[in-house]
Amino acid sequence: MNIVAFEDSGVSQLSPITLGRPAYAISCASFRLIDWLDEMSLGLSAVVRPHLKTLQLHDYPHFDQQLNADSKFTMLVNARMVPTPENISRLKSLIEKSPDPNQVSICRSGWAIAAAIVPTNLAEKVDGDKVDCWANQLDQLIQANDDVQKVEITELELDLFEYPHEVIGQHMSACGNALAYRLNASVGRYKEIKNNVFVAKDGEVSISDQAVFDTSHGPIIFESGVKVGPFCFFRGPVYVGRNSKISEHSSIKDSVSIGHTCKVGGEVEGVTVEPYSNKQHFGFLGHSYLGSWINLGAGTCNSDLKNTYGTVNMQYGDRKVSTGMQFVGCVMGDYAKTAINTSIFTGKLVGVGSMIYGFATANVPSFVNYARSFDQIGQLPAEVVVSTQKRMFARRGVTQRPCDIQLIHDMFRLTASERDVEWDSEPLSF
Repeated sequence: MNIVAFEDSGVSQLSPITLGRPAYAISCASFRLIDWLDEMSLGLSAVVRPHLKTLQLHDYPHFDQQLNADSKFTMLVNARMVPTPENISRLKSLIEKSPDPNQVSICRSGWAIAAAIVPTNLAEKVDGDKVDCWANQLDQLIQANDDVQKVEITELELDLFEYPHEVIGQHMSACGNALAYRLNASVGRYKEIKNNVFVAKDGEVSISDQAVFDTSHGPIIFESGVKVGPFCFFRGPVYVGRNSKISEHSSIKDSVSIGHTCKVGGEVEGVTVEPYSNKQHFGFLGHSYLGSWINLGAGTCNSDLKNTYGTVNMQYGDRKVSTGMQFVGCVMGDYAKTAINTSIFTGKLVGVGSMIYGFATANVPSFVNYARSFDQIGQLPAEVVVSTQKRMFARRGVTQRPCDIQLIHDMFRLTASERDVEWDSEPLSF
């Protein structure tokens, strides 16, 4: 069976998370959708936004295949699908139904197609590889084909990410079960060094004897190459990816997922950190999402709870959206940076490539120097971010490629409207 992961128009609403990565590469509870689709060992292809096509070709080459005409069926998967074990189990149940060659099985989530299984000869008739081509053309093709019977599978619930704060919420609710699944599905890959504390067997893991673990609420997993300094406290569920470092005197607790090659310190609670990001020093980070290649200066803190203890509202463009959640911190796009002692208010978005100084009292656009508390806000040229990227990559032994440089310029161009703001007239957002 073929698998096509497709991005639809809803992916733009997940910015800044998805500005520089395909939606299938969002980390949530230590998994990405691409990880699950790889496990299925089926023919993979993907439809992404134009500015990500070259990146996909280099970083996810196995997702850049053509449909195999010999496969009778093709499964379509919305790239915004939440990568939880429960969601993937429901997705697999579509395959197990062994569909009739004259039947199309569709599962919707609100207005969007979450997943579908269609005859491959019908999938081949979709015109082009543009975003939303599957969502827009599939119904038309079904109606035009007299041999196909359309079937709505309303009883199958497949969750999709709709807003950035949902990445945080889904991570919090799924983290414990996701780590338990990881252990059960990888028998023999980890060894238990203390009660419900596991380390990978395929490489050295260095954990100080002074580290303290509380696994009463979930497991703690360390991948190969992880280093944990002395006097650290961990309360599960916690996942630390390969080659990451936990600084001394850190407190990592209550649903934390850290990607590979990160440096994390201070107090961290309910957070997802994508690969190559640093929060190495003291300071609090709670109920937040950090993209890749982020660096938080010493003393950077965020708020994840309103003084009223009410649910948090998020400002997305000109819309205010209720999260229904009491704890929401910040969502930071790739390459963002903070200076020492930066404070980020509750429920704020920080755009790609921006640098923050002082207080972030409102959403921060992409590619700006943001020092609003000092009456200093200005555009940050793409060339500066490219130069910074080169230095950061070199520190981690990563080669800067032409596609990395082009992506920075593309993201700068795509976010131009964010910077078209009269800062003096913008109200503070508490």
